[in-house]
Amino acid sequence: MTVLPPIFYKTFWARHFRQMSVLNPIRLWHKPKKEENMTEVLHEMLKHYGVKEVVGDKHNPEILAMFSEIGFDWVTDDETAWCSAALNYFCHKLGYERSRALDARSWLKMKILVLKPSLGDIVVFWRDNPESWKGHVGLYISEDTDRIYTLGGNQNNMINITPYPKNRLLGYRRVKKIEP
Repeated sequence: MTVLPPIFYKTFWARHFRQMSVLNPIRLWHKPKKEENMTEVLHEMLKHYGVKEVVGDKHNPEILAMFSEIGFDWVTDDETAWCSAALNYFCHKLGYERSRALDARSWLKMKILVLKPSLGDIVVFWRDNPESWKGHVGLYISEDTDRIYTLGGNQNNMINITPYPKNRLLGYRRVKKIEP
């Protein structure tokens, strides 16, 4: 069983998610196997649940390290949109394909289109309006009638699980492990 940071168990969405899992079983708490592609990335991101921006002149070194590790060391603050940076970081760390860009919509260019998402698949949303370049990216957790629950970075300025309206969905994608 995966042990999660204590902050995970204290949040409203974590309690909500555990209740949903009983009604709609999801295999989040199992140990991922190599053939279960994106769950490995999801489990790694869950280890960082609760990492958040620092308000004011100081910045979270863990978020800045994510930018630096993926080649964006010119980013010097944690106010820069970092949802795509976080996903790129975790994919890079575990040896998965990645978008190599900071804009969320760059993940729509990934080759594996997913019509019916599985736990840990990439989910991309529009922000401001559907035609804008702006967006948000995270990992699919579950959904209800009008919301998609997503684990991601820069969700209320932290790594957490947040619901997004289904009408903002642009698409689902999946990446695979890079062959050595």
